Amino acid sequence: MHFDSLSAREWKDPKTTRPHILPIYATSSFDFEDIEHSMRVFGNQEVAHTYSRYGNPTVDATAAKIAAMETFETDMEALAIMTNSGMAAIDMLIGGLLKSGDKILTQHTLYGGTTELLMKIVTRTGIEIVMTDLSDPEKVDAYLQKDPSIRLVYFETPANPTLAVIDISVLTEVAQKHNRWTAIDNTFATPYLQQPFKHGVDFIIHSTTKYLNGHGTGMAGVVIGKDIQIMKEKIWTQMKLTGANCSPFEAWLVYQGLKTLPLRMHKHCANALFLAYKLSEHPNVSYVNYPGLETNENYTIARKQMSAFGGMMSFELKGDIQNAIKAMNNFKLCSLAPTLGDVDTLILHPASSSHIKVDPELRRKAGVTDGLIRVSVGIENPQDLLEDILQAIE
Repeated sequence: MHFDSLSAREWKDPKTTRPHILPIYATSSFDFEDIEHSMRVFGNQEVAHTYSRYGNPTVDATAAKIAAMETFETDMEALAIMTNSGMAAIDMLIGGLLKSGDKILTQHTLYGGTTELLMKIVTRTGIEIVMTDLSDPEKVDAYLQKDPSIRLVYFETPANPTLAVIDISVLTEVAQKHNRWTAIDNTFATPYLQQPFKHGVDFIIHSTTKYLNGHGTGMAGVVIGKDIQIMKEKIWTQMKLTGANCSPFEAWLVYQGLKTLPLRMHKHCANALFLAYKLSEHPNVSYVNYPGLETNENYTIARKQMSAFGGMMSFELKGDIQNAIKAMNNFKLCSLAPTLGDVDTLILHPASSSHIKVDPELRRKAGVTDGLIRVSVGIENPQDLLEDILQAIE
């Protein structure tokens, strides 16, 4: 063997014992023992990793742990498939399930990026988007009764950024009566606070970039489904062929974040509840959107299906849009950043950022006003957070 061959050759792994922490499998492909082994794997006679776009040990381990969290203390089985972002997860689910001529029934109060995806990209594939008040079971029932083309009911609860809450059990019961799929974006709640499978949901989506990672260090998403056959045949195929797969490094970052999820969520929830109470009494604030307030119209439903009320909140600042912009520039401790779920507190003005591309009429119908400020409440000292918010809005 010549030196340049030695230099290029892959060296044998000297590992003698199993690593305590899941390694990052930074490899694009995996070796076969021989051609017969390869033939068995590609002939679906044997399961093995082949190419990281199809599956990777780091990614698969992280996905399996998320699936276990969503089915915790149930006898359900679920399969999770990770993607390179939360948006990719939504697109992968829709592309895997639906075809041209199908329709999606959804709500007005969606994350702005999701609304854009549905209206600007999904509709190009011949799939129609129908919006209604999903908290009204009679309206949902009427839509599903008269239109068999509606194959999927897609929703968020709590919704971004209004924190509107939908009764999951009631909605899924109506959908099941008409044999339609349901999918929920569970990013705000996380499986620690809300387990939608227990309430009849078929598919769960997370932007794992947010609370599951928890530290703002990476970007990924996940789809979890109870129908293993659909997940393997439709959703995995969609992921594999569109290249929406998650990278091993991004999955590993999520894997590390999952370890502290309960600890972080306890603090996020406690801080958010504290701020919601304080801001609801402030003369410069018209109202506070937080399902943990007893005065919130969704309090009873949220208490029924959530173990705590989450770290997300929003509030309406009195005055015009210039007043809101001035307040945003006054924050000192809180960071102005277009994400959520990090350990530090992040603020956002949805009308000029996350929802700026959404039709203004649709935006207002969703409750995203010019004075609305969204807060992803971090784990800092709550008094420091309150002081920063008060000095900003005063």
